[in-house]
Formats: sequence, C-alpha cells, structure tokens
Amino acid sequence: MKKLALNIKYWAKSTALILGLSAAVSCDGFLEEDVIARIGNDYLNTPKGLNDGINAAYSSMRIWYGTELGNNFTTFGTDIFTNGADGSWKFMNTYTNQFDSQNGHVRGLWDGFYAGINTCNAVIDRSANVVGVSPAVLAQRVAEAKFIRAHHYFILVQLFGGVDLQLSETVVPTKVVTRSTVAQIYAAIIADLESAIPNLETKAKSPDYGRATKAAAEHLLGRVYLTKATSEASEATDYAKAEPLLQSVINNYGFKLLPDFANVYAFGNEINDEVIWSTQYTYDPLNTGGGNNAHVFFLMEYDVQPGMQRDTENGRPFKRFMSTDYTLNTIFAERTNDSRYKKTYVDFFRSNKPGTYNTTFDKSKPSVTFATGDTTIWLPGYNMSAAERAKKNYQVLTPELYTERLFPSLKKHLDPGRADRTQFAGGRDYIAMRLADTYLLLAESQFRQGKIDLATANINMVRKRAAFPGKAAAMEITPAQLTFDFITEERARELIGEQTRWLDLKRWGILVERVKKYNPQGAPNIQAFHVLRPIPQNQIDRAEGEASGFPQNPGY
Repeated sequence: MKKLALNIKYWAKSTALILGLSAAVSCDGFLEEDVIARIGNDYLNTPKGLNDGINAAYSSMRIWYGTELGNNFTTFGTDIFTNGADGSWKFMNTYTNQFDSQNGHVRGLWDGFYAGINTCNAVIDRSANVVGVSPAVLAQRVAEAKFIRAHHYFILVQLFGGVDLQLSETVVPTKVVTRSTVAQIYAAIIADLESAIPNLETKAKSPDYGRATKAAAEHLLGRVYLTKATSEASEATDYAKAEPLLQSVINNYGFKLLPDFANVYAFGNEINDEVIWSTQYTYDPLNTGGGNNAHVFFLMEYDVQPGMQRDTENGRPFKRFMSTDYTLNTIFAERTNDSRYKKTYVDFFRSNKPGTYNTTFDKSKPSVTFATGDTTIWLPGYNMSAAERAKKNYQVLTPELYTERLFPSLKKHLDPGRADRTQFAGGRDYIAMRLADTYLLLAESQFRQGKIDLATANINMVRKRAAFPGKAAAMEITPAQLTFDFITEERARELIGEQTRWLDLKRWGILVERVKKYNPQGAPNIQAFHVLRPIPQNQIDRAEGEASGFPQNPGY
C-alpha cells in the first residue's frame, strides 16, 4: 500500500484561480483574471491530467482538516472547549461582533472549497473526453470527485445554510450566483454519494492510501442523513436511511476498534484498522500545503515552567483551546473504569532543562531541582491541599490552579516528527473518519428510531474498548441508562478535539443552550442566529445584485 501522492502544486494553483472563476470578481464589480500557470485547456482530457485534477481536488481537503481554520470553526464556541490565553481568533469562541462577514476564515473556506468543487466539476464534466484510461478507473475517479464535492457541500450547508449550488464546470467568469435551498443542497449531496458508492474502491484501504473508498462514502452519507434529519430539509425516513449505511461500514470491510484507545492517535500509527479515511499530509514542504497544524492548538504553556523548554515531543504550545469545567468535571468525571481521560490528556512533564528554579504556580514549596528526565509538573486531575503538594519534588498543577495558560493539554495531535520545535506545518495524516465514530452515529440513528437495545449494544462497543484492563464489564451501560444526553457526552469523551463538536451541537439543536450553560466566555454573546456563520462579504460583493442577489445570513 502506498499513500496517495498529492504532487499537484502547479495544477492546484491553476485550478484555484483558473477553474475557480466565480471567486475572481472584485468588490467594484470588474472581473480580475490573474493567470499564474499555463496549462492547456485539453490537459484534463489526458490520463495524467485526469489524475492531477482529482489530486488537486483532494488537496482542498487540507483547507479544513487539521488546520487553524477547521479547528476554529469546530472547536471554538462549544460546550467542551473555550479559549486559552493566546490567539487572534477568540471572537469565534466569544461570539462577539468581530465574527462578521469580513472574517478571513469564512472567506478562506468559501473560496477554497468552491475552487475544489469546481475542480471536481471539471473532472466529472470532462471525463467523457478522456482516452487511454480503463472504464473502471475512469468511473472510480469520477466517483472520487463526487465524494469530494459532496463532502464540501456538506460542510458548507451545515455552516452557512443554503449556498450556491454549482454542479457543472465554470469555464468563463460569471457573477450569476444564487442561494439554493437547504433541501436542494442535501439532495445534491445525497445524489453524488449514491452515485459514487458503487464505483469506489471496495477494500478498507485503497492501494493508493488516501483515496475515497466505498466505506468512507457510506460513513459520510450516514452522517449526512443524521444531520439532514434535524435540518429544515428533514424527512421522516432520514434516520432509517442512515442505519444500514453505517451498519455496512461496520460489517463489510474488516475495520476494527483498536484494543487500546491510546493507539488510535499514537504517533506513527496513523494508518490503522480503525481509520476509515484520512486527509493526507507529509513532511515535504512542497507537497503538504500548510500542513496538519492541529498539534499546536490544544497545548498549555509548559515551556516556560521550571525544568522545561520547548521541544518537538511536547509540542509548540499555542494555548488556543482549553477544556471547559464541564468537560473535565462531567464528561470525564468517571476515571476509574474509563481510560479516556488518562489517554486523552497529558498529565505529567519530564525535565529537558535540568537545574534549580523558583516555583511558579505551585507555591507549596519555594524552589524545585531537576535532573534530566525528572518529573517537573504533575496534573493529578483533582485538588490537593498545599501540604500534600509540598511533599512532591515537583510542581503540582491541580484544577484550582488552572488558568488560560495552564490547563490539561490534549495528546491526540502531538507531532514529534517535525523537523524542529518551531515548525508549524506538521506532517501527520489527519484522521477524518474512524470506526468508533461510525458506532456512535449508528447508535444515534437507532436511538432516534426507538431501537434502544441495538443502540445500547453499539454504544457499549465503544465503551468497552475504552475501559482500563479488566474493567470492560463495568463500562457497559443498560438500555435504561441510554439517554440523549448520554449520547452527546459519549461523543465528547470519544471524539474530543476531532473537529466534530460544533457540528454535533448544531445538528442536535442545542448549540446555544450548551454554550450558555457550559462555556463562560461564549455565554454572554451567543444568540440564536449564531447557528449559521456569516456569508463572506467578498462573495456578496461579486454576486449580480450583490446583497439582493446573494443575501447575507440573518444577524450579520
């Protein structure tokens, strides 16, 4: 098995600016064309052009997964994370009026995804002209393009509501755009995935690892139906349609839950039996775009504490996302049987800068002395008296001492494979779909249909795997214990930090109430209209009729 090589720098550039023409209109209404690559119009009709085109489409996934943009959209402003000390995007957590139509993230996502969509459209439309490729391979590449197009529209409709629905290649600049209905967007997404599934790779892992597979499309379509079920496009059959798709992913491809929860995100184990589909990154700066930089956002300020300095193993701490009290005290309250708190958070640091220092946050002792490898900081996860802390030869960071700079760091995305301690562009693949999520989505679809026994059994599959050795039986719940709130919290325990939470809260219809209840920074400002993000102003300005032709979402 070889990884899908996205060696498409030149093609991706030309696709974004030549094929993505609807994004090339200035605020004063004049078209601005900036040709930065000269690729013949017939290039996409060749076997290599077809392959480069689909690879360019895959590269647009790197706009979303593992990026500052994707994490800010999905992690900030939820019930399980609030903002740490640093960063210029806190308004996405606090829901202030800085989060408006001029936001660089909404503009970057919109323009980048529409360039990716138009690349998919070009691959699909021009596939009939390609010669020298077997019908099976051609059908597979078209199916991959439909998978990517469906994915992008699915993210866009969740964030923005009805958007411009373009299902054919834009070949000349145009200002004619409209906001389709949410129902029309979902119909297009479902049609793309249903068309793609029969022609995608049937193996769990594609020989070119990273290409979309039948299992990935079934997982995505199952989630689409679950999300559609609570949207304005909902139909009574949505949950019933989701169930067999998700069951197929579990039954038919050989995926397995790894025995140890910690190994799912272990460095170097990104290709494992639980991964359904991931976005490909590399440490080669020519081929990885901005890189997977999720490794920086969830870390506390360990690197200025006594006995410590920044290194690649512990990460470059941006202090961006801090777990809420609700996360630490409710989501992860049970730590005797459930290993996920222990295996999700960093709970100690070892000295990489030996010496004697005055203490900083733990004033139960005046100074500390460390040799290389000694424990410097311990985070027990519970409060201790000063007298108890004083007995330790290191600083003890207890919950009462947590600040926006000092808090439990998330382990999942650490990237010790970076070239040096300052490198921002990480090279780990970003796991976008994994089997535990499939089990939880399946359980949710069954719960919504009243199939409580089946839903409980699937929840228990995830919970038993998460148990400490010998504690699996204690982790099982009964059907009587399965409630909607339990499902929302189980997803948080399993999937924390995996770019799902804001989208989950939105589809459940509880975003505003959960933020008000559990996110103290976001609570004062969040309003009902925040369940949609603002349409970027540059999109409105370049539309025929501007705001009348492409109206802004309410509240912005």
